[in-house]
Amino acid sequence: MFFGDGGMEVRVLVTGGAGFIGSHLCVRLVQEGHTVYCLDNLCTGKVDNLNRIKDDPSFRFILADVCEEINLEVDAVAHLASPASPVDYGRLSVETMLANSLGTYRTLELARKKRARYLLASTSEVYGDPLVVPQKEGYFGNVNPVGPRACYDESKRFAEAMTSTYRRLYGLPTVIVRIFNTYGPHMRLEDGRVIPNFLRQAMEGKPLTVYGDGTQTRSFCYIDDMVEGIYRALFEEKAEGEVLNLGNEDEISVLELAHTVMEVVGKECEIAFRPLPQDDPRRRRPDIGKARRLLGWEPVTPLREGLRSTLPWFKEQLGLGPGQNISSERNP
Repeated sequence: MFFGDGGMEVRVLVTGGAGFIGSHLCVRLVQEGHTVYCLDNLCTGKVDNLNRIKDDPSFRFILADVCEEINLEVDAVAHLASPASPVDYGRLSVETMLANSLGTYRTLELARKKRARYLLASTSEVYGDPLVVPQKEGYFGNVNPVGPRACYDESKRFAEAMTSTYRRLYGLPTVIVRIFNTYGPHMRLEDGRVIPNFLRQAMEGKPLTVYGDGTQTRSFCYIDDMVEGIYRALFEEKAEGEVLNLGNEDEISVLELAHTVMEVVGKECEIAFRPLPQDDPRRRRPDIGKARRLLGWEPVTPLREGLRSTLPWFKEQLGLGPGQNISSERNP
């Protein structure tokens, strides 16, 4: 391991640490005995996501924007701050671009000054609507630079370019992880991505909204598996200087996912087909061979198991008991 191994405490800044993935990473770092500075402006994150560690002396929450200058004594930086769903970066387009450009600059400068390890949380969206399946890290992508998704896709590509430039110019120890579709507890009901949409619609007994004909594919990674991969990438010496896909190789069509969610929820619902949004990827599947080789990592949670573990969180957010669905309350 690069550092933090053998009981060594590491001071880590996690930007976007109150968000879905960031909050789970903060919890993991604290549980491993590290000091965590969680920075978030709460534009999409929630402080409640950090309830498990909010009173831990090794944890500190900082309400701030990642685009502001940061001055902390840290040994590592994990830059996760950015709206990440089409709903969020649609309404926060400029903020998304700034978090991934100016925010990346601010965090890189902090890492350079403190000689800290730097992890950039990038995204599978850098591949755009890929012409190659599965997507390997060497694939340059098929991205529309002026489309409705460009604020996210292109700003993440810029963040990768800036991170790589800091490594070349300053010898900064960096690692870039490209995160594929991830799901689990702490996702917001209004997230807008397919699993939150399907789970909520199924629990409410409403038609499940499928865009296009439903044959487009995605690969879904459970949050515990994703955090394990990010954690290893942050600390593993062999990951330094690398770009790594993190995701699940099991590819599933959106239509098949809809039926799987209905099975897990225990509700039969109609399917409501809607037009496919512009630039929506037709296929999304990572090649994770490099992560296997360098990190010894791969997902271990089957989709149905992960969905069952996610369901109680969504029921809690909707105010339902363990055996209840909204529709059963309304129509006893």
